[in-house]
Amino acid sequence: MLSASCSGLVLLLILRGTNGDSVTQTEGPIVLLEGTRLTLNCTYQSIYSVSLFWYVQYQNKEPELLLKSSSENQEVDNRGFHTKLVTSDSSFHLQKPSVQMSD
Repeated sequence: MLSASCSGLVLLLILRGTNGDSVTQTEGPIVLLEGTRLTLNCTYQSIYSVSLFWYVQYQNKEPELLLKSSSENQEVDNRGFHTKLVTSDSSFHLQKPSVQMSD
């Protein structure tokens, strides 16, 4: 089994101002069997243009930048993870088609 939580995968929202801005993510631990699909949902509210980042943090390690985007419909892939910034529905979901124990 594989366990991922929002403490391990962290999204940061960088804005020119943060007054009234918010981010909502999948909460709590997520337990998956190896080989199954991972989706961590993320939606945001902002009146500013956004730059969004997904970070990964492995046990006893510092957080590492995994994926970032600031362009509408830009698809980004790294280490088998995938995301796409969709400003029309304010989403930046993280996906991986087949999780591994090393994730």
